[in-house]
Amino acid sequence: MSLSVRIMDEIKNAMRAKDTLALEALRAVKSAILLAQTESGAKEEIAAEEEIKLLQRLVKQRKDSAAIYTQQGRADLAEPELLQAAVIEQFLPAQLSEAEVEAVVAKIIADSDASGMAAMGKVMGLASAELAGKADGKTISTIVKKLLS
Repeated sequence: MSLSVRIMDEIKNAMRAKDTLALEALRAVKSAILLAQTESGAKEEIAAEEEIKLLQRLVKQRKDSAAIYTQQGRADLAEPELLQAAVIEQFLPAQLSEAEVEAVVAKIIADSDASGMAAMGKVMGLASAELAGKADGKTISTIVKKLLS
């Protein structure tokens, strides 16, 4: 089942349940998918990798907004953003734990004989490609810096 079909089913369920927060998050996902399809000029579905990147971007936007609201002391605005991020995260593949990401990055470093911070770009490229959709870039970056320093 494609992402857009799953989103439409969840929109219907959210409408029936009168869950306005979930409905708003799901409509944002549907809108982003439609925009991505029109940008590429494709009539058919967008690729699965693009869907994952799109969902990750939407989750990151909501978490960043929540962080800003929290810094400004606006918990009333931060909470809905975090709830929407949780709704969108349901459609992402299961995320790896930090220990699992660290194991993958350590293997990449060993295989590529990388050492020192000069090799960070090379390791980040390989790690990001291998962990696409399974871990966010910030976590990968933090672990790569820790292992290379």
